[in-house]
Amino acid sequence: MSIEYLHTMVRVKDLEKSMAFYEMLGLKERRRSESEKGRFTLIFMCPPGQEDGHNDLELTYNWDGDDALPDDSRHFGHVAYRVDDIYALCQTLMDNGVTINRPPRDGHMAFVRSPDNVSVELLQKGDAKEPQEPWASMENTGSW
Repeated sequence: MSIEYLHTMVRVKDLEKSMAFYEMLGLKERRRSESEKGRFTLIFMCPPGQEDGHNDLELTYNWDGDDALPDDSRHFGHVAYRVDDIYALCQTLMDNGVTINRPPRDGHMAFVRSPDNVSVELLQKGDAKEPQEPWASMENTGSW
């Protein structure tokens, strides 16, 4: 089973100021996604010439603010990996005592935590798998 590194996510309090900082480092905006329902913006930035999505820094900006930043250690969000079979990997993790914090109910995305409490996003390679049990009805556990 292969695994592919995707990105690291950090939360930002001032999107324009943060983007300007990362642009000074040489990163460029590669992709932007806005969610009216979730009330957030995602900006994926990468070094020039590396627009394949394998070196992204995801800036997450919450529209309603995030007043605890920078004091609450919420800057770092998660690392993300694309996997061949999200169900098989989640089952292997669960069989080895790992809690599936956000099960892959949609056949596409799951979250787990490392032993050091690092949030890890798992994304299904290609199209989402058809929803199936036990994942489809599994509730979230803890935070992710």
